[in-house]
Amino acid sequence: MSSRVKGNFYARFRTRGEKWQHSPRLFYNDYLSLIETAPNEGFLTVNFEYISGATWMQTYPQVIGKQLPFAELIAFAEANEGEINAFDLKDQDPLKEKIRQVSREGLIDQGLGIISVKRNQDGLWERTYSAADRRVTGISGDNNPQQLLKSTGAAVAVFRKQNKLGYEDKIGDRIIGTSQNCAGGTTPWGTVLSAEENFQDQVPEPVMADGSAFAPNYKPFLITAEDVDGRGNVFGLAGNKYGWMVEIDPANPQDYGTKHTWLGRYRHEAFAIRAVKDKNLAVYSGCDRRGGHLYKFISSDLVKDPQDKSNSRLFESGMLYGAKFYPNGVGEWIPLAADTAIDPVLPEQVVGGMVVLPQSDRTVGGVMEVSTPEQIKSFTSKFKTLGDLYKGDNPEEIQGAILIDAHFAASAAGITCTARPEDTVIKADGTLFIAFTSGSSSSDGGPDRSIFVSPDGNPDYEYGWIMKLKEQGDAAAFGFTWSMLATGGEVALGGSGFANPDNLAFDQAGNLWMVTDMSTSSHNKAVPKRDLEDNLTGVFGNNSVWYIPLSGEDAGTVYPFALGPIECECTGPAFDQDNLNLFLSIQHPGEKNGTRQDMKTELREFELLATDGKVFKQQRQVPIGSNWPSGKANQPPLPRVVTIRRVDGTAII
Repeated sequence: MSSRVKGNFYARFRTRGEKWQHSPRLFYNDYLSLIETAPNEGFLTVNFEYISGATWMQTYPQVIGKQLPFAELIAFAEANEGEINAFDLKDQDPLKEKIRQVSREGLIDQGLGIISVKRNQDGLWERTYSAADRRVTGISGDNNPQQLLKSTGAAVAVFRKQNKLGYEDKIGDRIIGTSQNCAGGTTPWGTVLSAEENFQDQVPEPVMADGSAFAPNYKPFLITAEDVDGRGNVFGLAGNKYGWMVEIDPANPQDYGTKHTWLGRYRHEAFAIRAVKDKNLAVYSGCDRRGGHLYKFISSDLVKDPQDKSNSRLFESGMLYGAKFYPNGVGEWIPLAADTAIDPVLPEQVVGGMVVLPQSDRTVGGVMEVSTPEQIKSFTSKFKTLGDLYKGDNPEEIQGAILIDAHFAASAAGITCTARPEDTVIKADGTLFIAFTSGSSSSDGGPDRSIFVSPDGNPDYEYGWIMKLKEQGDAAAFGFTWSMLATGGEVALGGSGFANPDNLAFDQAGNLWMVTDMSTSSHNKAVPKRDLEDNLTGVFGNNSVWYIPLSGEDAGTVYPFALGPIECECTGPAFDQDNLNLFLSIQHPGEKNGTRQDMKTELREFELLATDGKVFKQQRQVPIGSNWPSGKANQPPLPRVVTIRRVDGTAII
């Protein structure tokens, strides 16, 4: 451990079940933003990302204090593999009302929350319950027009379009709510950017050639013993209105959020904001899927004062670019514009040998999997520019359709498929840091084989990377250089000791902090024989918190700082202005096994590597499920917001 973070620390908590305005709970808290509006006071904004069906249904009655018809719906849906198309049921059908109840409660547990806070004489942050405290949920605007979200940018032309090829939700450019809110960003002018990530779990992701949504029945309500998804189905939510950046002003109690569509629709993870006087505004964001892309938005107009709240208007006009990486450490930004040439990512370039492109039959919309040269040849012979792929009555509608289908348009334009780009953070000098969580492939695709490689040079590497990117000029530049700051994996094999980096944050001294996002199914998974396992993620134990100094003699060295509870993810690291408190979300404790019953444990065997490469054996008593934070037998696991501070009250770093 670096001497700069040695010492004694303790944590304080805020939990699911505590009262928020309009909702008696918070669930699966993620990104945290502390905006200090005056000395020792401000607003804490919290994202609520998703629900794990099994644990949510198991703990709901005990935590919330009421019952929902889970068992009845699971039994009814079993004959159809858990699916029910509630959208097409008659409104008076009792089944539709039961689905509406469950879906509403699930969507209420997502979105974001804002609370006012003040620091007391002991240096601890406490809630003050102001009129600005509020929730914005996945269903905020349903039957409440004052809480509908707004939208800006080119995609608004598609939302307002009268002759859509696809589904019409009949509310124009307004949006019912926000959900699947993962990480985010905080602007210099005091607003919060919230990232809608895995929206495809609740609404249809594919769209028609004009950017209009597929009908809600494309994503039915789904309920099994493990899952409660498709919750937008019964409410008729339009899929093309989800997967955006949401900006909100915590200090304005009338603000329920605006989705700025020039930043593109994809599985947003986070935002890094670069606002310099008399320069274009730049925002960097990654699409967190296997084979996802890294993007940059550049505003048309210039920043006059980085702290002026009118800067929000800069999101309303500009251009979205995607990063194309080259193996020699340079890269370029490709615009997602109608005249951009079709030059698709080739299947042989990526791990897994498959790329998802816009469906070549544009009359049906959607996407297709491409794995052969013949498919690529057919695609490129039919379409020459992005404007050939997307339809509209005018240039704005065509541009809007491209932004709505940004991920698949980017793949068609040859923008590099990457290794699950999660968080993006930017230093004052403009250096961008990106967490790439995993280099494996899936049905979504895979990363570029020449860019994302293991310490010994091989692709298909699970454990992730942290990349450093520098523009060749200011933020509006079209070229950049890149290098890897740190690589995941075991130290003896050339890694830095962590697996699957996720959220990043700077402390006030300019050091980088990182939390990991190993899949819960891999936590403490036994590895009795290393040579018999393809995936060794189980050796890394629980998810964790890491510290990386960026200056001094130990610059670039990665140090472990904290270990998360069982079956959880640590998310949303954020520091207050004097580095006295580290805010952290403890998300989904007990996600796999739910409530730990009677302090049950299981003995598991591990074959580990010491830093010198020698093999040694380890046994772990692994808790089955969680009672965190109470530690009491049979008590439900509770997501919490934690503040970590030194026992002596001095700065953490």
